[in-house]
Amino acid sequence: MSRHVAIVTDSTAYLPTRTMERHGITAVPLTVVLGDRALEEGTEISTRALAQALQKRRPVTTSRPSPALFEKTYRKVAESGATGIVSLHLSAELSGTYDAAVVAARQAPVPVRVVDTGMIAMALGFCALAAAQTAESGGTVDEAVTAAEKRAAGTSAYFYVDTLDYLRRGGRIGAAQALLGSALAVKPLLQLADGRIQPLEKVRTASKAIARLEEIAAERAGSALVDVAVHHLAASDRASALADRLRARVSGLADLHVSEVGAVIGAHTGPGLLGVVVSPQ
Repeated sequence: MSRHVAIVTDSTAYLPTRTMERHGITAVPLTVVLGDRALEEGTEISTRALAQALQKRRPVTTSRPSPALFEKTYRKVAESGATGIVSLHLSAELSGTYDAAVVAARQAPVPVRVVDTGMIAMALGFCALAAAQTAESGGTVDEAVTAAEKRAAGTSAYFYVDTLDYLRRGGRIGAAQALLGSALAVKPLLQLADGRIQPLEKVRTASKAIARLEEIAAERAGSALVDVAVHHLAASDRASALADRLRARVSGLADLHVSEVGAVIGAHTGPGLLGVVVSPQ
C-alpha cells in the first residue's frame, strides 16, 4: 500500500489473507444472520457451519456493513497515514454495501472514492489488487480507481449451482427468474452481467454443466495473459479438478486461485457451487 492511497474493499472479495497483508488492503465484513445470530463473515462463521445450516434448511440471511463500521474503518486507515482512500465494493445490484460506504465517506477525515465495481468474489478481488498495485507504484486516487474500473470492465464471472432454490429464496437471481419452474430440474449456468446474476445456459446433468463451465472459461481466456479464480462451496474436489484442467488449457495463465467462497455468497448459492472468474491483466 502507498503511504498516501489506501485500498478498502469488503469481505466478499475473498482475497487470501496473505495477499491482503502484502498489498495493504483492508476488508470490511458483511454479516450473515443465522437464526437469531448476526455473525461477521470471515471471522465469526465458517463456510462449513454455513453449509450445514443450509443443508438443514435453517433460515440464513445476509446484511450489509453499517455506515458506522465503514466510517470507523476509514478513520483507522487515515490514522495509519493515508491521505486518500479508494473503497471498492461488490455490485450495488446485489447488496447495499456500496450505499453504506457512500454514506460513511461523507464523514471520513480524508477523501474517499467509493466504487461500485459491479463485481463479486475474486472478480472484485482482482479489481482491488489492480488498485493496490497502482497505489504501491505511487499512483493517485484517480489512477487507482481507473485501474480498478479497467480491470472490472475486462473481467468475467461464471457460476454453476446445483439448484437455483437458494438464489430464488434470497431474491438474488434477477433475470434468472425466467429459469425457474421447469429449470429447477436442470443444472443452470449463470453469469455476472451488468452487476446482476443472469442466466447463461441450461444443462441437463452436473457433469455436463461443469464441462461446459470449463469450456466457457477457457474460451473467454483465449491466449491473453489472464488471472483465473476457481471458487466453490463444499465442493473442494470438483474445484481442484476444474482448476487442474484450466491450468492445462489456458495458455496465458498468470495466477490461478482456488478458494471456498465465504458465507455471504454461500448463503445465496448453496453447497455445490462452482465459479470461475477470468480477469485479463
